[in-house]
Amino acid sequence: MSRTNFDMLLKAGCHFGHLTRKWNPAMAPYIFMERNGIHIIDLYKTAAKIDEAAEALKQIAKSGKKILFVATKKQAKDVVADKAASVNMPYVIERWPGGMLTNFPTIRKAVKKMANIDKLMNDGTYSNLSKREILQITRQRAKLENNLGSIADLTRLPSALFVVDVMKEAIAVKEAKRLGIPVFAIVDTNSNPKDVDFMIPANDDAKDSIDVILSACCEAINEGLEERKVEKADEKAAKEQAETAEDKPKRARKAARKDAPAEAAAEEAPAEA
Repeated sequence: MSRTNFDMLLKAGCHFGHLTRKWNPAMAPYIFMERNGIHIIDLYKTAAKIDEAAEALKQIAKSGKKILFVATKKQAKDVVADKAASVNMPYVIERWPGGMLTNFPTIRKAVKKMANIDKLMNDGTYSNLSKREILQITRQRAKLENNLGSIADLTRLPSALFVVDVMKEAIAVKEAKRLGIPVFAIVDTNSNPKDVDFMIPANDDAKDSIDVILSACCEAINEGLEERKVEKADEKAAKEQAETAEDKPKRARKAARKDAPAEAAAEEAPAEA
């Protein structure tokens, strides 16, 4: 069953591409027609690509791996933050820190620095500092929170990237490709689909368009997370059952050893009589 349909995508405005003079020829297979100087995207192909991407994202989430969402354009920030947070995935919506993937250990140091500031503030260490020093530290903390707060729980490289607008997030895409991290992306008619592994041809400028696509993908991620929970619960139950089955013969042997002296005494008693 498809996660979206033609009418849903049409209503969200997913079909509006860029001006024909700004198009990328590599997007030709996904363009339905041209109208008033604007390319119209084939929504049937969009729906098929959403299903393909959603299934792949579901499997990644099911395996317990993280997907990093990236969208620094104004109209996508709030949607991405909301959807990513709903499935407990990290996201970047302010500025892409150069080298975030290729120089990940340095980024982790900055995150640890933010955690250390919080720890020192809570235990009262900073209470003896001057107001100016406290203000400087507070500003530094706010800056780190703004840039890295959403990835504070990302202790290792993500297993996939989900990008809104591959042209704006070109640096993130290049870093992911360099490390062999698969890239999922909403690709408009002015972008190159060959830069990503799972492309979704759609309008990447409209908030409604981004929302409907992310809703379908995050729903699939949530399904993967739920299936993982069920599998873990089943494995735990099976393990406990196996341990119980192993304990039964042990208990039976112990009971047999305890009963053996009593049985032997009962057999010897008539003989003595």
